[in-house]
Amino acid sequence: MTWLPDDFVHPLRADLPTGQHLRPIRESDTAIDFPVVMANRERLWAVYGAAWGWPPETMTEEQDREDLARHEREIEAHESFNYALVDEGETELLGCVYIDPPEKTGDADAEVSWWVVERLVGTEVEAALDAFVPRWLAVEWPLRRPRHVGRDLSWSDWIALPDRA
Repeated sequence: MTWLPDDFVHPLRADLPTGQHLRPIRESDTAIDFPVVMANRERLWAVYGAAWGWPPETMTEEQDREDLARHEREIEAHESFNYALVDEGETELLGCVYIDPPEKTGDADAEVSWWVVERLVGTEVEAALDAFVPRWLAVEWPLRRPRHVGRDLSWSDWIALPDRA
């Protein structure tokens, strides 16, 4: 049994009320992803480092390209999803949303997390994304119990959960 129905078609775009949108990340996004990830590395490491070991301090642009290519393949195969938060012209990466099958025990049918770039922390864009993601999952995704890691469950509590068998 897969974690999503076989006939599920993942959204290709989701518009935020603040003018930005989400769309599946692609390998071709390296030019806008790499500089943003590295400029926000300390903040991202504080969130994802213990759980994912990401982003490594010495990550190269080529390693980022390989990572994005892997994400693109996983999206196509419906194994996991990484959505880029971008401006209307898609010239700037503003954050990401991750939707993954559950790695940890419990009744969650997905594990979801998201972030925005440092300059958007505390702004209406971050507030819009925080409100949007749970609604979007409830309406557009075949999920009943997504676990919002870093939101309704801390990363340290998530790490402490036993892995699924």
